[in-house]
Amino acid sequence: MPRHPSIPSEEALALQPIAITSSCFKDKFGVPRQPGLTRHARADLIIQPPYNREDAFRGLETASNIWLIFQFHEAVRAEWRPVVRPPRLGGNQKMGVFASRSPFRPNSLGLSVVRNEGLVIKDGKLTLQISDHDLIDGTPILDIKPYLPFADSVPDAALGWAESAPTERLDVVFLPEAEAQLASLPVEQYPDLKLLIADVVSYDPRPSFRRGRDEERIYGAHLYDLNVRFRFVNDHSQKRVEVLTVC
Repeated sequence: MPRHPSIPSEEALALQPIAITSSCFKDKFGVPRQPGLTRHARADLIIQPPYNREDAFRGLETASNIWLIFQFHEAVRAEWRPVVRPPRLGGNQKMGVFASRSPFRPNSLGLSVVRNEGLVIKDGKLTLQISDHDLIDGTPILDIKPYLPFADSVPDAALGWAESAPTERLDVVFLPEAEAQLASLPVEQYPDLKLLIADVVSYDPRPSFRRGRDEERIYGAHLYDLNVRFRFVNDHSQKRVEVLTVC
């Protein structure tokens, strides 16, 4: 039977990662739900052969921001679902998967705008440095494109249910042990670490059904090679997050 002309061949659909992400976020818990919410997040995109040629990136140095097309490699499932429960709606309302930014989707593809921090040679490998991102360690990058301000910014765009960035943030308090541990860490190895931690925990990374609760449970998020332990406190006068240890 002849192939339908509108269906691409398997060869045309084959994708090979251009880069692999080395990220400050080592697992999914604590990763911002959109890029740009955590301004102090940094990552290295380690360019893979045969794309590790500097001339392939010629001119990208003038772009302040770039688009990344990537795979949600830890969300790949054998079956997809037509509806999801977006965290922005409290996890209680269902939306069509194509009306959401959920990672649980056909082909498991993601799209993010990140800040371009420049191309360097690091440990002998061509590396594109980025910040303001939402990628976990090991994320495969499938394409890199410059962000075009005149075409990619639509000031009057509307969605209807997530019109603006989340503004509600909890106060963050670093307890003395966490402060001492932060002070002992080399700044060049952990840039803006305290600010990164504050960004991550202030948005309350807990599942939607746990948000707003005062609970005894201690949470942990892996940033770089560190385990950040924190808890949520509601003493009726102030909701806050207490960072307990950073080690």
